Order: sequence, then structure tokens, then C-alpha cells
Amino acid sequence: MGGLASPRREGTQLPIRPRVDYAALFAVTPSPCLVLDPDLVIVDVNRAYLRATGRTADDLIGRHIFAAFPDNPDDPHANGVRNLRASLQRVLAYREPDTMVLQKYDIPLADHPGAFEERWWSPINTPVLAPDGDVLWIIHRVEDVTEFVRSGGPGRLAARRPKMREEAMEAELYGRAQELQRLNEELRQAHSRERHVALALQEAMLRCPSLDFHPGIAVRYLPAVGTLNVCGDWYDIVDLPDDCFAVAVGDVVGHGLEAAAAMGMLRSALSAAIRAVEKPAPALDVLDLYACSLDEALNTTAIQAVIDTRRRHVSYSSAGHPPPVLLHPDGSCTLLDQATDPPLGARPEHVTRPQVQLPYTHGGTLVLYTDGLIKRRGEDIDLGLARLTDALTRFAGLGPEHLADAVLAGLDVSSGARDDIALLIVRL
Repeated sequence: MGGLASPRREGTQLPIRPRVDYAALFAVTPSPCLVLDPDLVIVDVNRAYLRATGRTADDLIGRHIFAAFPDNPDDPHANGVRNLRASLQRVLAYREPDTMVLQKYDIPLADHPGAFEERWWSPINTPVLAPDGDVLWIIHRVEDVTEFVRSGGPGRLAARRPKMREEAMEAELYGRAQELQRLNEELRQAHSRERHVALALQEAMLRCPSLDFHPGIAVRYLPAVGTLNVCGDWYDIVDLPDDCFAVAVGDVVGHGLEAAAAMGMLRSALSAAIRAVEKPAPALDVLDLYACSLDEALNTTAIQAVIDTRRRHVSYSSAGHPPPVLLHPDGSCTLLDQATDPPLGARPEHVTRPQVQLPYTHGGTLVLYTDGLIKRRGEDIDLGLARLTDALTRFAGLGPEHLADAVLAGLDVSSGARDDIALLIVRL
């Protein structure tokens, strides 16, 4: 029984584990490493990386990685930025490490602006996940193999390095590069097929025939950065009798195909419900009952509004969704936050949802959106709402299409954000 540990006796103490200074370990790690946030901004760098690139921490920290290390404009075959961006996007999308093949990625000379130095790297990108599974940081680790590549192989290295070490290094680098080339090509093909299917699915589910008959409505759809370009956000426009039409925006928790599938079911259910009852609150009541039968739909938020163009009033009801904004012709804004209820499926028993009606002035604008437009990590949502209303006031004179673009640019999310974004703008 010698292989078994002895039981701990009563009253004895387990040895105290020493506290490890992980920052100090990172600083002296011999492999060059830098840490990126999900926006690909450099947040930390170790000494080995600074030595390998000839930079200081002040040169790099706070800069976007591709601003710090752009492609060499004088190299017609430069593809370092493209290849590294693709790898980092795979890490963000799949939340798994991504090993790159051997890369020629020249770097700018720190003391000669506009000049580049030929460099070869062997990179690995590894995600650090938050408790909720989102990517918190990316560790970008590289090995600088420029000297080995420039040597032309084993012959010229023989005079400087032991033969066994040389052969091992050659076998490791080139064997690894060939295998990774094959695996990455298979991954790219699979990702391309999956992305094509995902985009076709998303396009089909978001198809909105009524949009063609409403030139005063603009819509925008931006999946979260690093996803397959599919998400759980949706928008919808439905024509109703008596000069009325309905608009809706919703947000299923999560990203990817599973969230998109739940979105498709909920969007179809709400579209059918508003056609049957023609009022926002009863339509959300129906959707709430349906959502309770779908595990993926729990805690989904949605806003449903009906615009009566003859009487010039808007009726709305919200299931835990950020408040729409009514932009008046004079540039002032009103938040539609008086008919807000919990998200779908949040109550153990069904309760009738509230509904509010308010007048609008001809030439006003109704803005519906999902929280990715205004939400920022670690920031109160009221600050995001203030940014949105400020942007709407500044660009109040623009038409819906230009206003949509201006709002996205003004909130710095034109190229996407960490969360999905759906935006619907209606000129009243």
C-alpha cells in the first residue's frame, strides 16, 4: 500500500501554498508574449517580446496590434496582418487556442520611420476566458526564428551550433509548419462552409418584405466581432390595417447558430401574434407564453411598437428591453421607458404586460435598438443612453439611412462591437 498517501491526522495542517506573483512570472517568461483585449489592443507585454521587437512598453501598450505592427508596404507578398487577424478572429469566435504556421511578418524599425526589417515568427494565440465563457484576453506568444530561416538550413548553422540541436530545431520547425499548414487549411475550409450556411440562415430569418414598402425605415444588423456573423438579435416590420404598422426589435441571450435559431422562432411567433391582436402588449403576452416552452428563449428581451399614421401616435410595450428613443423634429429626445416589464419567461406565472400610447409630431423619428449599441463593459448603461441621445440630437436633420450610419459611427461601433447590434430607425 506504499503508493497511497497517508490520511491526514486530526489537528494537522495542510502545507500552505506560497503565493505566486504571476505578473513577475509573465515578465521574465523567456518566450516573447503580449496580451491583447478582445478589441485587439495591447494591454501588456513581457521583456522577451520587447527584446525581440526592439520596442519599449510605452511604444506598445494601449495601441492596436496592427497599428503597432502593420504590413510592410514594400513587400508585395506581405500577408502578416491578414493571417494574424484571421487567427485572432478564430480565437474570439471559437474560444480555443490557434497555432499559426511559420510567418514572414516584417516589423517597422523603431529608429527608422518607414523602414522595415525582415522577420520570421512562429506564433500561438491563446484565449483567457472570463467566468461567463467570453474571451477576456488573448495571449499572443511568438518565437523569433529569423536567424534560423536566414541561415538557409543546417549547413550554415553547423559551424555555430551542435549538430543534434540543429537537426532537432529543423525537424520541429518545419514539421510543425507543414502539419499546421494542413490543419489550418482544413479549418479555413470548414469555417468558410459553416459561415456560408450561417449567413444564408440569418438572411432568410431576417427577411422582411414589408421593408420594401417603407422608404422611411432604415435597419442595420452587426453581429458581435469574432462571431460567425450570426446572432440572436432581430428586427421586424409588419403592416397592419387602418394605416398602422408594427416594428419590433429583440435580443436572444448568446451568439452563434443556437441563438440565431431561437431568434428565428421568437421573431416568427411575435410577427404572427401582432398580426392577430394588432396591439403591442397582447402580442408580447403571446410571445411570453411561447418563450416559456423554449429553454434558449428564457431572458430574451424584446420591444414591440405600433405606429398609427392616421392618428399620429405610437403604442409600445417592452419585455426588459432598452428603451426606444423618440427623436422630435427640434432635436430633443424622449425615452419610451414607461411600459417596461421583465424579459420573456422571467416570471413564474403569467402577468399581462403594460402598454403605453403617446403622440408624435410629423417629421419625428423612432429609434429601436439592441443593447449592443449602448452597452460597454464596466460602464453604467445610462452613460450609453446619454451617448445615443447626444448622437441623435447632433444628427437629427439626417434621413433614416444616413442617421443610422451616423449613429453607429458616433458610438464607435460601425465595424461591430463585443455584442450583437440591431438598429431600426423610423421616420414618422
